[in-house]
Amino acid sequence: MVLPSVIFGGVRRAPLRTRLARILAGVVLGGTLAATAVPAGAAVFSPRTFTLANGLQVVVLENHRLPVVRHMVFYRVGAADDPPGKSGLAHYLEHLMFKGTSTIAPSEFSKIVARNGGRENAFTSADTTAYYQTVAKDRLELMMRIESDRMANLVILPKEAVPELQVVIEERRSRVDNRPAAQLDEHVAAALYMNHPYKTPIIGWQHEVEKLSVDDAVAFYKHHYAPNNAILIVAGDVTIDEIRPLAEKYYGRIPANPAIKPRDRLQEPPQRAARRVSMRSDRVREPRISRDYLAPSHTTGETRHGYALEVLSTIIGGGTTSRLYRHLVIEKALAHGAGAYYDGDLFGPATFGFSVRPRTGVGLEAIEAALDDEIRTLLANGVSADELAAAKKRLLASAVFARDSLRRGAISIGVALTTGRTIADVEEWPDRIEAVTRDQVLAAARHVLKPERSVTALLLPEKAAAPPDDAPRERPRTSRTPSESTR
Repeated sequence: MVLPSVIFGGVRRAPLRTRLARILAGVVLGGTLAATAVPAGAAVFSPRTFTLANGLQVVVLENHRLPVVRHMVFYRVGAADDPPGKSGLAHYLEHLMFKGTSTIAPSEFSKIVARNGGRENAFTSADTTAYYQTVAKDRLELMMRIESDRMANLVILPKEAVPELQVVIEERRSRVDNRPAAQLDEHVAAALYMNHPYKTPIIGWQHEVEKLSVDDAVAFYKHHYAPNNAILIVAGDVTIDEIRPLAEKYYGRIPANPAIKPRDRLQEPPQRAARRVSMRSDRVREPRISRDYLAPSHTTGETRHGYALEVLSTIIGGGTTSRLYRHLVIEKALAHGAGAYYDGDLFGPATFGFSVRPRTGVGLEAIEAALDDEIRTLLANGVSADELAAAKKRLLASAVFARDSLRRGAISIGVALTTGRTIADVEEWPDRIEAVTRDQVLAAARHVLKPERSVTALLLPEKAAAPPDDAPRERPRTSRTPSESTR
């Protein structure tokens, strides 16, 4: 499974957003949110946390609306940690984690969850791998027993691993090789990140995936899967007093791995040249233009710009009330769709980008010129006080909806803790968004929106009419999106 720049199967920026703001928002980009915003100083999820002697951090999110719990284990390892020449290994191992342990027969893990009325899956992103089950409260102890078992006692048999490798290869074919937009996005990532491992797709290059072995998977598992490299999050109808003895009983007995060190990845060199990538396919009916800029994340680069970039992406391209949509779609009638995006919840450098789909008969040259005009106006004049206030209101109101979801809280905190951030960063997100000023938004835009930091991508149809590309239209991405496994 590959997730949002995640693979629930291997596609960048797929169903689930790894960005905290989008995970918190989780609702709509464009449209009015009627909820009252979280007041300044208020907590979002009010988590309780403790750490076991073996280094496992445990986080409890109480939500007593239903007798249901979501049990998640996050590992601080993802596709960007794949060894050179073995792309797709983190994702392949995620698949193999369902193949049995010394006490659980192959494929029995999922059957146990299903027999107990639960749902489960996993995802791999560039920075994170996570496994989760949603079950009735009285089945939680069973989930903790079997999940802790595969943290320490995974058994990978060649008769299970070899066929599963073919599943992963087929997953790549269906998600990437059959989708021109996904193929183009792989080239965009390879151009945008000149040195950083984010340039490699989460699902891996097929010629490297085909050569992955059982030994590769076992070595990766032994090196990265340990309690001192993991976070356990339990959300739902539980208390910290109920979770502590269960965590000690099942996870506390697993020894730490002292060989695990903090991640030290390759860094990006200075970027000095704007790049362009184009692709034609007879499977594309509607053209698309996008432009991605290398940007700081909340943990890498000029991190002071992170929250302002979240606000900026909402103002400039966050749905039908945004500048791009109003100007290009409604007022000038040049495009069917237009938006902006920012991935800030990453361990490494992020992306700020734009995507526009022109109306029939409108050339991409005209669209690119209009997009350039919007960027020039932004860099010259910044944003208005009204735009800033409206963007903050939408973002802050989203935190109210996030409180109602077992999924959003667990994922927000899990992603933060596996990408170098803290629980305080999650809980103080409303205050930090509220504190963003117009000057900060303009400074962030001027820092990021420089031609030499950009890749402009054109997705073009062949001259003859053809069946439509079935990939997501607005902003599919294939290199750093989590992917959820298909089994």
